[in-house]
Amino acid sequence: MKAFLLFRNRDFDSEHSLPSFTDYLVQDLELNTIFNVMSNGDEFIFDISKKVLLSSLNYVDTILYRQDVIKDCLKNSATVRNLYSIAIEGIGQEKKTYFGFFSKYPDAILHSSIDLLHLFIGTLKKLKKIADEESSKFESEGFKRFFKMIQVELNDEYFETIEEHLRDLEFKNGMLIGVSLGTGNKGKDYLILKSDEKRGNFLDRVFSKKEESYTFAISDRDERGAEALGQIKDKAINSVANALAQSTDHILSFFKMMRTELAFYVGVLNLHDRIVKIGEPICFPEPRPMNERVHDFENLYDISLAIIKEERIVGNEINANGKDLVFITGANQGGKSTFLRSVGIAQLMMQAGIFVPAQRFTANISSGIFTHYKREEDKKMDSGKFDEELKRMDEIANLVQSNSMVLFNESFAATNEREGSEIAKQIVLALVEKNIKVFFVTHMYELSHGFYKQKMDNALFLRAERSTDGSRPFKLKEGEPLQTSYGSDLYKKIFAENQKSLI
Repeated sequence: MKAFLLFRNRDFDSEHSLPSFTDYLVQDLELNTIFNVMSNGDEFIFDISKKVLLSSLNYVDTILYRQDVIKDCLKNSATVRNLYSIAIEGIGQEKKTYFGFFSKYPDAILHSSIDLLHLFIGTLKKLKKIADEESSKFESEGFKRFFKMIQVELNDEYFETIEEHLRDLEFKNGMLIGVSLGTGNKGKDYLILKSDEKRGNFLDRVFSKKEESYTFAISDRDERGAEALGQIKDKAINSVANALAQSTDHILSFFKMMRTELAFYVGVLNLHDRIVKIGEPICFPEPRPMNERVHDFENLYDISLAIIKEERIVGNEINANGKDLVFITGANQGGKSTFLRSVGIAQLMMQAGIFVPAQRFTANISSGIFTHYKREEDKKMDSGKFDEELKRMDEIANLVQSNSMVLFNESFAATNEREGSEIAKQIVLALVEKNIKVFFVTHMYELSHGFYKQKMDNALFLRAERSTDGSRPFKLKEGEPLQTSYGSDLYKKIFAENQKSLI
């Protein structure tokens, strides 16, 4: 049995390791804030949500497949959470039948598997009941196939057959063993045979005519005989015990995969509940093929900031269709970094098949999403800040591909502006030439204005606005880069507050 809730034709590999550069994404985009909300304290959901969100999908149909599943989850959240609980219950049954040291003996394996199958039957029947009662409420291809698989494979005949086999394996009427004679009249090919003895009532069994047979009994004191008989029994039930153990492993692996894939959707439900509570809008984005250049959104906001502040955040409306390069300049504390983070998070969420924090969002798929943010100098650095920036850029250069997206935040500002601008210019030109989409937040006027003067058709220039009274509306608009970032506003604010505190 397969869940196929995250992908149309394969299971999700929860054991795969994420690329090293995703650590930068988590740090720069503050993704742990999102993972913590999704997990709601559950470490397993945290781990799965992180792996799914950072394992970007690269095809439109796969994203839409998962979007449809999530839409079903949002409409039937109680049922989805119940399915997740059933998966956890199924996995937990294994601990109730643990035989420890004795599990290496065929007889122990057999009885352990029988006990576990009895428990599994109860859990599978709960799953079948949900499929029968709730499947009509789901519309996505993923859930329709999932419930149909449950109804077909876990039908009444399946339960009757497995329960009959379990009754036979209790051997209430003794065990019938078949064996062939090998070299030296030693036994081989031990098998358990199904008895053809008819089960009648008590009187039928007592007074029915018995066929002539030869029997012998082992004395209660014959330890060697009992040991030999036990060995014969173990050889006979070995294949049955292994087959039964494989059956339990198959069911257990299904519960584990079901739990893994549903864990992500439970995380999505937790995130949705938090955003609804804050009152922010969400939408299901329109993914476009990788080779297109589309980036168009309305009221896109930083979901991490909204979660931290627990209030609505100012969003932005931008049309960057046909653009490979977007420069973001303007006032300090004007929302540039927040905007950049919102772009990266939305792209990741779209390519995970999730809703995005916006009123409307359309973008082409990226083959990879990378961040290059400035770092504060610390004791762990082997060299200076600028050398560390170049080292991280080298790592990105070795991984980035055509149609990737790279987000720069105040990069290469650790040296003087002329040198930093020239290095950044050459890097940006090389990336754009390789058909890589670039978003660049910078205070380096020489860099941003140098590109602005070229009047590139595939470049967009955004500026964080400053009101006449010095306040920041946190809105970005198209505009020519300015030489000032209004640092004097911060100076006045800081020293004015200090003067008030001294008075």
